[in-house]
Amino acid sequence: MSAYAPGPHRLAAPPSSTQRGRVHLGPSDAAIFETFVVPRYMTLFGETALEVIVESEDAQVVHLHCRTGYPDRGIAMKLPGAHIIGVDTSAAALELARAKAATMPEMVSSYSLMEDFPSPLPELAFSHALTLHPLADAEDRDQLLTELARLLAPHGQAIVAMPLRGSFQELLDLLSEYALKEDDASVGRAAEQATLRRPTVEEFGAEFEGAGFDFVDVSLNPTTLGFRSGRDFFEDPIARLVVLPELRLDLQLEDPEKALLYVREAIDKYWSDGTFELTVNVGCASARRTP
Repeated sequence: MSAYAPGPHRLAAPPSSTQRGRVHLGPSDAAIFETFVVPRYMTLFGETALEVIVESEDAQVVHLHCRTGYPDRGIAMKLPGAHIIGVDTSAAALELARAKAATMPEMVSSYSLMEDFPSPLPELAFSHALTLHPLADAEDRDQLLTELARLLAPHGQAIVAMPLRGSFQELLDLLSEYALKEDDASVGRAAEQATLRRPTVEEFGAEFEGAGFDFVDVSLNPTTLGFRSGRDFFEDPIARLVVLPELRLDLQLEDPEKALLYVREAIDKYWSDGTFELTVNVGCASARRTP
């Protein structure tokens, strides 16, 4: 599925089915997300989260914004006998999560729709609460951490893995270049603010402490993703279903498409003889709920 309309110099309209920057996965996009986004991109966050999860008997795990249910099977392997509950806004993604869980008979799980926070789940009921790749917006993170604290039992573990400050910086630098060349101060300010919207390691940890969590530990694992061209990046499911919708939200511009078209063409120009590498600073926070 292409993100571009026919022709070399036109961007297709951004996905219309979005909720505050997160694409609402329909049946076809859910399958694409599971097939292409999970193994190449979401594993960067899921594997880090699995490394820090604390083993526990009779674990009760809640996975907020679980999408297609990754890394729930990995959680079931690390926490034998755990009951895993996933919630998401996409019925199609949840159906795929159920189908995956059915291939692992020893996995105990259930998946249900969630419109918004607070979720329809009981408070103080879970030993572990997990979220991968929440939005960069500080207000959204505050709502997420409040919900994690509500759901976790005393001493329960919260795990959140997301791109931290410096992620996708190549795109923001090209947007700043566009702003200079086109004398568009609004795009320049938007790119600067989008850079600051993602927290640093220290800010990420402080947010958990401010939400009442103890024993906060934040790791940082910088990595890059390679793309052959601007077209390859913009049409890649990682960009189409995750990176670009969130970037549009972070920019908070009425119409960012002209600037994004410049980014595509600049990638083709500057990396015509090589690979365009996009920085992803994978941060993972682990914390315990204060009794």
